[in-house]
Amino acid sequence: MTNKDYVLMMARYNLWQNENLLSTTDSLSSSDRRLDRGAFFGSIEKTLSHLYWADRIWMHRFAGTPEPAGGIPESARNIKNWQSFREERKTFDERILQWAHEVDASWFDGDLSWFSGAMGCQVTKPKNMLVIQLFNHQTHHRGQVHAMLTAAGVKPSDTDVPFMPKHFLTL
Repeated sequence: MTNKDYVLMMARYNLWQNENLLSTTDSLSSSDRRLDRGAFFGSIEKTLSHLYWADRIWMHRFAGTPEPAGGIPESARNIKNWQSFREERKTFDERILQWAHEVDASWFDGDLSWFSGAMGCQVTKPKNMLVIQLFNHQTHHRGQVHAMLTAAGVKPSDTDVPFMPKHFLTL
């Protein structure tokens, strides 16, 4: 189902698309980033904050990176300084890519167990399914951000995997 090649492609895509959306978001004012636009988490900034939090939760489970504080309700309130967030996000995207390069093929076999705050119980699922969840969740919320940016009058670049710039394919 999932394998190292899939993880590498999606980690590269993640890095590319976060740069795409965040650089587009840079053109908005702070108030425009924080404006409630009717998405699940409300604003562009809150959606990006939640996405960053969720990526850190999954990487904590997968690779033992530091666990972010709080749960889903708090996940949308983690951006205090836009520029600092931009730098942290890029660094973490590079960490995801590093993990993709380093993960052993055998890691995808078997299950992963954790306590799910969202479900309020211990959960055990196949690792290969959970990797799909990491990248699918990113795509879901980046789609929301893309729609909010478009509604705000700014247009991100391409988002289709086949149009990923060649230099990302070599990272």
